[in-house]
Amino acid sequence: MIKIGIPSKGRLRKDVLKIFSKKKLKLLSDRGERDLFGYIKGYKNISITYLHAREIIERLGDGSLDFGFSGYDLLKESEVNIQKKIIVKKKYNFGHAKLVVAIPDEWIDVQTIADLEEIAFEFKDNKKRRLRVATKYPNLTRDFLFSKGVTQFKLVKSLGATEVYPFTGSSEIITDITSTGETLKANNLRVLKDGEILKSQACLLISKSAKDLNSLKKIINKLSN
Repeated sequence: MIKIGIPSKGRLRKDVLKIFSKKKLKLLSDRGERDLFGYIKGYKNISITYLHAREIIERLGDGSLDFGFSGYDLLKESEVNIQKKIIVKKKYNFGHAKLVVAIPDEWIDVQTIADLEEIAFEFKDNKKRRLRVATKYPNLTRDFLFSKGVTQFKLVKSLGATEVYPFTGSSEIITDITSTGETLKANNLRVLKDGEILKSQACLLISKSAKDLNSLKKIINKLSN
């Protein structure tokens, strides 16, 4: 049985479902649209599981999915040992977004990461605490800031709308995924000039633990060509 993971929500789900539709692969579920399990009509050896896009990465890593669809950002945010177990088969021309460092508009003297480094040291020296960075991407954020010489910061795990964190006393700045930047602007945030951490897009990902490679190749070639 070939096990495929498809995002359960959002725009990514809709775009992935369009791929199946274009390839004349009809997805069915026994219990209607809210069913988290499904199959492809005419393919008895394939099962579909609808999961959160982050969960798909985890399940590809542990081998409980053979292949699936998720964002490149979520793959790169995952632990290195998980990334090593996953192959990027195809990057699609949708789901484009950037992970960026964004700060409040009122920080007019802060334009670059170098400026941010100065602010971080000021926080440590004058306020006796570290600059707080709210994010859903702690691994990518930490690696990026360290690589730019910013070390005096504290990560705050975002559980919802990251954009509000600087204005509720929960953090000073954020890193967040954005496609147009409009949501950031609407919430009085702006991206640092050199604050792009990662470009992302939707990907077809294969678990290195996948079995039945011949059958797998047929369906993957159909979906990636």
